[in-house]
Amino acid sequence: MNPGTAGAASDHSARQVALVTGAAGGLGGCIATRLHNRGFSVALTDLNAGAAVAAASALDPTGDRAVGLGLDVRDKDAFRGVLDQLVERWGVVHVLVNNAGHSKVEALMDITPESFSGVVDTNLNGTFYGCQVFGHYFAERGYGRIVNIASLAGQNGGTATGAHYAAAKGGVATLTKVFARDLGPQGVTVNAISPGPQDLPVVRRTVDPEKLAQTEAMIPVGRLGRPEFIADMAVLLSSEHADTVTGACWDANGGLYMR
Repeated sequence: MNPGTAGAASDHSARQVALVTGAAGGLGGCIATRLHNRGFSVALTDLNAGAAVAAASALDPTGDRAVGLGLDVRDKDAFRGVLDQLVERWGVVHVLVNNAGHSKVEALMDITPESFSGVVDTNLNGTFYGCQVFGHYFAERGYGRIVNIASLAGQNGGTATGAHYAAAKGGVATLTKVFARDLGPQGVTVNAISPGPQDLPVVRRTVDPEKLAQTEAMIPVGRLGRPEFIADMAVLLSSEHADTVTGACWDANGGLYMR
């Protein structure tokens, strides 16, 4: 056992504290809600600080167990700043869910260098910075849970997304393994969840209805995924007794990709 683990256990046995990126709505909001409902104190962060504050207020009007904060995941120092704020507020952080993402539907040969870099910067670099900053903090304490939201697109090249998004999410799956191997001896687990197409407003807003219908028809179970189930997976991987699961990528794609 890591020498810091025993001390860490004593202060995470009561109320766990989690940070979810990209949590002002969509899947991130669903994950934050599930964690809150399971007794976690939750920081909902988002590039849109006002939306994060509003989402946290709706989740917990008292502000006792939910706070909304602005966070640009493309900025490593911003992660450090948020971590400091949470430690000051709640004394400790136990869980990081790297959910923030940026997706574009663009034809492969039409993707510009600027567009490619922009998508990768949020999805891949942002995950890397979060894992670095919080991974270091968790390792020093001897306990931590990191959950990265990957994607089916990173496994099969994408069904309704751009190449830049697929490439970035493939990188997220690889980073998960690298950080898991490095941080495991310090009591920190790092795992990924790889959802297929989800029944979310952003999906219906960004994907052409005809293409979405074709995609849904291809799914063996015959329907888009349920974000609430992805959130349940995140909660399970965030739990204290998930200590022997690390470096894993849990699939939830309706059978679109089997391995």
